[in-house]
Amino acid sequence: MPATGYHRRAMTARKDASVGAGAERGGRRATVLLLRELYWGHTRRAVAFRYGLLVFDLVTIIYLVVSSFFYGAPLLDVIDVAFGLVILADFAARMRISDPPLRELLHPVSLADLIAIVSFLAPLAGEHFAFLRIMRALRLFRSYQIVCRLQQDFAFFKRNQEIVLSAVNLLVFMLVMTALVFETQIGRNPSINNYADALYFTVTTLTTTGFGDITLEGTSGRLLAVMIMIFGVSLFIRLAQTVFRPNKIHYDCPECGLSRHDADAVHCKHCGATINIPTEGLG
Repeated sequence: MPATGYHRRAMTARKDASVGAGAERGGRRATVLLLRELYWGHTRRAVAFRYGLLVFDLVTIIYLVVSSFFYGAPLLDVIDVAFGLVILADFAARMRISDPPLRELLHPVSLADLIAIVSFLAPLAGEHFAFLRIMRALRLFRSYQIVCRLQQDFAFFKRNQEIVLSAVNLLVFMLVMTALVFETQIGRNPSINNYADALYFTVTTLTTTGFGDITLEGTSGRLLAVMIMIFGVSLFIRLAQTVFRPNKIHYDCPECGLSRHDADAVHCKHCGATINIPTEGLG
């Protein structure tokens, strides 16, 4: 009888363990399904969640600018860690639902996030490598899902896709270059005291205005100024081209492959084939 009781207790324990393991697996699966819905789904709460991430990215960029006016304040380390934890949670969630995770890990957006996480969560080294935090801005503008969502939700982004992308590319370049100027010149250049000074220099250099009241010191500073002028002017010209040339819509002609057409076109100007451009109606 004692043996029988022992075996019964052992079987009950194994059954409880099996049920517990099954519940744990079920809980993990439910978590993965929820995360996939939030990141990839089209439900109302999924869209709201992704726009929440977009707002968080905007707040991050604003913080990077504002914090430069309080350079070295102890409170910034606490705020850095808070931002870093949120970015880390977002990064971990994307790794959890990715298949395979290595592909997601090697994505440029993920690499930029890793740099941001390291800089935010390492206050002792964060001040020295703080300029790398601006790489977080790349996530805001290189998220294809967010761009596609904006095009689906707002007719303005759909009609002016090229202008928006050109303006965004120029803005990203300005932010990155401003961060580089600020982090490489602060403390060694008396003319660069905050982010506004760095932005002022970047804009005057990019537009080739060159007032001369602020100049970068050292060989590295001059090379950085040359880089801003060369690439900045190119991006600025690209933006001007997209603004002033006739507005076109991307749609591949099934006959000849022409990809740019007038918004109200019904025939391809190249081959004359009938084209059916999806539209919500033009006044």
